[in-house]
Amino acid sequence: MEKKLYRSRDKKLICGVCAGIGEYFNIDPTVIRLAFALFACMGGSGVVAYLIAAVIMPPKPE
Repeated sequence: MEKKLYRSRDKKLICGVCAGIGEYFNIDPTVIRLAFALFACMGGSGVVAYLIAAVIMPPKPE
């Protein structure tokens, strides 16, 4: 079965990007959220990356 990257519908806080990445790689979404927050504090690249991912990643089908 082919694995695809989707935004999460269940575990989302804002758009579901971090939860979707966590589900894809089988890691806790909190780790992904902390990484995005760290990059956001270091020049704002985390915010830009999150917004791009929110636009590009499709929502998980029901």
